[in-house]
Amino acid sequence: MSRLDSFIRRLQAQRACLDHAAGLIDGLDGVVLELGLGNGRTYDHLRSLFPGREIYVCERLVAAHPACVPPSERLILGDMRDTLQAAHSRLAGRVALAHLDAGSGDGEANRILAAALTPLILPLLCEGAVLVSDPEITCADLAPLPLPDGVRPGRYHLYRRVSARGS
Repeated sequence: MSRLDSFIRRLQAQRACLDHAAGLIDGLDGVVLELGLGNGRTYDHLRSLFPGREIYVCERLVAAHPACVPPSERLILGDMRDTLQAAHSRLAGRVALAHLDAGSGDGEANRILAAALTPLILPLLCEGAVLVSDPEITCADLAPLPLPDGVRPGRYHLYRRVSARGS
C-alpha cells in the first residue's frame, strides 16, 4: 500500500471513530480534549460533531489554518507532558471525549508518547468518557471498545474510562 493510501485509510478510520465516539458520549456531560492541533482538520471536525461542547486543545506550537485555531482560553500551549499536568486544575474529571493522534509516522515513538501521556490524561477523564487514539494504549482503567464498521483493528483505537480509582 502506498503511503498516500495508508494516510487516507488512517484519516477515514479517525473520522469513523470520532463520529462513533460522538454517539457513545451522547448524554454524558463534559468537554472535549484534542491532544495535538496539527493543521486543525480534526479540531474543525470536532467542532461540527460537538457544537454545544467546549473543546480544549493541547499543542506545542500552533501551525493550523487560522479558521481552525481554538479560542485562546481553550488553547493549552506547550509540551503535553507539561501542559496536561497544568490543565489538571481546569479539566480534572471533566473530559467526556479525548482524542490522541500522535501522527508522527513513527509507530514506536507514538507508543512511547502515548504511554507517557496516559497517566496524565486519565485524571482528566470523567467516568464513562471515551478516548479515541491512534496509538494503542494499555491501561487497567481503559476498556477497549469495538471499532465502527469498516475500521480495521489496529488502525485506530477506542477506549472507555471504566474506573476513576487512583485519580
